[in-house]
Amino acid sequence: MLHCRTIFLSDIHLGNKDCQATYLLNFLNQTKADTIYLLGDILDLWAMQKQVCWSPEQNAVIQNLLAKADQGTEVIYIPGNHDEEFRHWAGRQFGTIKLQLRGCHTTALGKKLLLLHGDEFDKEVNFGRFHAWLGDNLYDFLLFLNRWSNRIRRALGGRYFSLAAFIKSRVPGAQQAIARYRDAAVAKAKRSGFDGVVCGHIHHPEISLQDGIIYCNDGDWIDNCTALIEQQDGSLTLYHWAEQSHTLAAMPIAVPAEEQPAQSKVA
Repeated sequence: MLHCRTIFLSDIHLGNKDCQATYLLNFLNQTKADTIYLLGDILDLWAMQKQVCWSPEQNAVIQNLLAKADQGTEVIYIPGNHDEEFRHWAGRQFGTIKLQLRGCHTTALGKKLLLLHGDEFDKEVNFGRFHAWLGDNLYDFLLFLNRWSNRIRRALGGRYFSLAAFIKSRVPGAQQAIARYRDAAVAKAKRSGFDGVVCGHIHHPEISLQDGIIYCNDGDWIDNCTALIEQQDGSLTLYHWAEQSHTLAAMPIAVPAEEQPAQSKVA
């Protein structure tokens, strides 16, 4: 059992057929935290309007989070764009889970982090309505390829491999959009007087230092299967759980908050 100070999760997309709930459940069963932040798109209400895909594993994820909250873990839910209906309930508490529009977290090293989903930066990233539509549809196609390629890999005894993330990492336009998003998030944190920002939304896990601001994107549980963790000493770590789930142990790359590199890779 890994006992950490804080866990940051986003873009789980429960209710979506591409949600990797089995890997997330494995992660939750082997981790314990004082605080868990859910940074948006936990439920995919958009996908469920078209087709509800709710597996026993997805239900178990919800039950696990509720159980952790009942057992003393502080669970804070900051809705995103796919679960934006919950933003109307910000400031309220549902049982043991708090709903907020944004959050502020101070690490054990005293770093003040701005917490948000990140869809508010879309206008600064998009290249236009057509490009946004094209990007959404291409991503859906990538997820289709990702889903079927991993079914074949599992049938052959192979491990999970994110084909969608691999392809996106080699598309220049995608990298440009990621850079614009990072710039917008860092600028927002800097204007607001924070030492860093933690967000999700774009499904691209990363820890980096830019303009003196710590930028953390905790990734997603659609194609990357990643979580951001604050260790007890205040260092920030990205866990790529899918690659390690067969051995039931994660191999993180830990990065002290005061010594963030230009970019850190997920294990």
